[in-house]
Amino acid sequence: MGTDKDTRLKNSDTFNDNQPIIIRRSTLEDLEGVIQVNENELPEDYPYFFYKSILDNYPESFLVGCNSKGEVIAYIMWRVEKTPSINSLKLVNKGHLVSIAVSNQYRRLGIATALLSNSMERIKKYKINEYVLEVRVTNYPAINLYKNFKFLTRSIKERYYRDGENAYFMTCKL
Repeated sequence: MGTDKDTRLKNSDTFNDNQPIIIRRSTLEDLEGVIQVNENELPEDYPYFFYKSILDNYPESFLVGCNSKGEVIAYIMWRVEKTPSINSLKLVNKGHLVSIAVSNQYRRLGIATALLSNSMERIKKYKINEYVLEVRVTNYPAINLYKNFKFLTRSIKERYYRDGENAYFMTCKL
């Protein structure tokens, strides 16, 4: 894990065709599939140029999960933000989880866990000091996933999402 090679999910992490799910770096050709997964699974939509800018600037941290037919069925993307350190005036790099989604029919197979694990390792290349994310307060499966990766809830961002729902702001120190 954490290399440029594709990652195959293990035994129980396969779909009903008994073919492995491949986790790999996203390419420009994957963006339409990523957008399709996002539009089908999440209420937040982003314009094409947003995905492309993440891919252009942080290619190591933009991963996709593909089924045996090569179709994008999941993705994760991070960006790096320079922010002031809490303890000093110097700037530090934070890996900010922008979005993660898995197509409904492929959930509960370990794909989100594999995406998060692989991408957190890869984004270290950008010399980050901390991982940060926002998650809907009602998204219990995602909250539990992040807690399994040692993320802690730091605050609530009120009315963070376009529909007015609150978000937990969660962090994980390296």
